[in-house]
Amino acid sequence: MSNPEDHQGTRRDFIYYATAGAGAVVTGAAVWPLVNQMNPSADVLALASIRVDVSAIDPGTQMTVLFQGKPVFIRRRTEEEIAEARAVDVADLIDREANNANLADSDPATDENRALDEAGEWLVQSGVCTHLGCVPVGDGAGEFGGWFCPCHGSHYDTAGRIRKGPAPRNLPIPEASFVDETTIQLG
Repeated sequence: MSNPEDHQGTRRDFIYYATAGAGAVVTGAAVWPLVNQMNPSADVLALASIRVDVSAIDPGTQMTVLFQGKPVFIRRRTEEEIAEARAVDVADLIDREANNANLADSDPATDENRALDEAGEWLVQSGVCTHLGCVPVGDGAGEFGGWFCPCHGSHYDTAGRIRKGPAPRNLPIPEASFVDETTIQLG
């Protein structure tokens, strides 16, 4: 014969399991929006990688594009600018690291480690001063022929390396590569 208490014990177990399951579902429904709001928005994901046509850039000129909400300088350097940048001894620099997302963190700040191509013609770098985030002025500005930050007087050379002023680091090089001869992909 079956004991009546066994039947109630089974019913009690069912109520416990049902309550625990409902509590887990309610907790998940409350926590999911909090976790999901930390994911990047659709507009940020759309800008995770862009392609830039550089066919119209002549030697000695640059273009500025907006990438992930920040300006990026794409400069096609002249032979003189390349020679000037390659003549600098890394030991004379304030920041001796390349600051290049395409290389290891400890690589030296030689011009070869900062230029996009082996010839050194293309330089792609962030257009935000590493001191307090102002946008430097380019096209040969400053004492070293590169960029000058008008906010606090930082001077960058033709390879985007800090040479004078309060900025502690070289202008960062974002992830970049050539897709073809006239298109650069950022990100």
